[in-house]
Amino acid sequence: MSKLSVQLYSVRESFAADPGDTLARLAGIGFTQVEPFGLAEAATVLRTALPEHGLTAPTAHAKLIGVDQDVVFAAAQACGVRTVIDPFVPDEQWRTEADVAATADALNAAAKRAADHGLAVGYHNHWWELENKIGDRTAFEVFAELLAPELVLEVDTYWAAAGGADVPALLAALGDRVTALHVKDGDLATDASGQVPAGQGRAPVADILAAAPQALRVIEFDAYAGDIFDGLAASHAYVTGLAR
Repeated sequence: MSKLSVQLYSVRESFAADPGDTLARLAGIGFTQVEPFGLAEAATVLRTALPEHGLTAPTAHAKLIGVDQDVVFAAAQACGVRTVIDPFVPDEQWRTEADVAATADALNAAAKRAADHGLAVGYHNHWWELENKIGDRTAFEVFAELLAPELVLEVDTYWAAAGGADVPALLAALGDRVTALHVKDGDLATDASGQVPAGQGRAPVADILAAAPQALRVIEFDAYAGDIFDGLAASHAYVTGLAR
C-alpha cells in the first residue's frame, strides 16, 4: 500500500463545487489515496466517486464524541475507510488532567465500539494539545498515556511544531501508536497563514518523516495563497522524492 495520501480539507471549496472533477485532478497529480473530512456527510458522494477515480480512503476524519457513532462507522464501511480519526477537541478541554482524561475515556470507548464494525479509531492534534501543560508534561503526552492500546494517533506535524514540540523527538517517543502524519510546511503560524509546499518552510519535514517511517503521509494545506492543486503537486513531488 502507498504511504502517501491527501486530506480533502485542502480542496474543500473545489470539492464542494465539483467532487468528481476535484478527485480527478488529485488522481492526475498522482495521488491514489485521500483522507475525507466530515465523513458521514460526504459518504453518499464518496462511496461511488472514489472508485470511479481509482482512489481509496484508508483514513477519514469525523467527529466521534457526542455523536451517533454507528452512523459514522456505517459511513466508513461504505467508503472502505479503515481508521476513523476524530479531528478536533477544543483548546479549553486540554487544560486540566481531568478534562484530558475525559477525552481519552470517550475515545477509548469509541475505539471499542469501532472494533465491532471492524474499524479502528484515531485522534488528530492541533497546536494546543502540545502548548498546554499538565505539570511538566504536555497535555498530548498525558493523553497518549491514557489511551487504550488499539487507539492510534495521527500527528499533525505542522500543528505540533507550532505548539512548540520537537516533532521528530515526539514521534520517536510515541512510536508505533502513530499510524498517520499530516505533512505540511510554512511559517508555523497558528492562524494557518504562510503555509507552503512541503520542504519550502520552517518545518523539518525530512527529519519528521524519517522519525515515523511506518506512518501514512497525508499531505494537507489548511490555507494556501497560490493555486491549491499546484501546491499539492509540489508537496507530492517532494515527499515522493524523499522516499526514493
